[in-house]
Amino acid sequence: MVEHLLGLLKVKVIKGVNLAVRDISSSDPYVILRMGNKKLKTKVIKKNTNPVWNEELTLSIEDPNIPISVNVYDKDLFSRDDSMGHAEFDIRTFIEVVKRDLSNVPNGTVIQKITPSCQNSLAEESAIYKAEGTIMQDMALRLKDVECGEIELRLTWGTIPGARGLERF
Repeated sequence: MVEHLLGLLKVKVIKGVNLAVRDISSSDPYVILRMGNKKLKTKVIKKNTNPVWNEELTLSIEDPNIPISVNVYDKDLFSRDDSMGHAEFDIRTFIEVVKRDLSNVPNGTVIQKITPSCQNSLAEESAIYKAEGTIMQDMALRLKDVECGEIELRLTWGTIPGARGLERF
């Protein structure tokens, strides 16, 4: 199993900004990350349209060509959870940066910037940078199919001992 893995992508779900109201005056939001058949979920934050999760979810990456979807829901007790929007992001550019030899690059260096476009869900420019000896990317995603809302994430790359790594891509 390990030989098929490229590494670990840690996705820190930082916060939601101006999320849609789905209950009477607020919402009880949570986030689901999906990549292929993998699905991870944050905790529910009660009665908050600007929730702070600061929760780290880890995906094992086998194929960097599969996009990651972000779905936000309002938790309901007696009915189906309401959608609060969705977004998708691509990790191919992030993986391309991870593949480079950046051992001599100092922490704090911005390696690449990605600008918002109609091909991505970015709400603002996103920087891929080196920090704490690894590669990170901060992003704010504008939620789709909803009246308002953004989700802020931080990606961090982690290697797996014994994994074949990125050299095959």
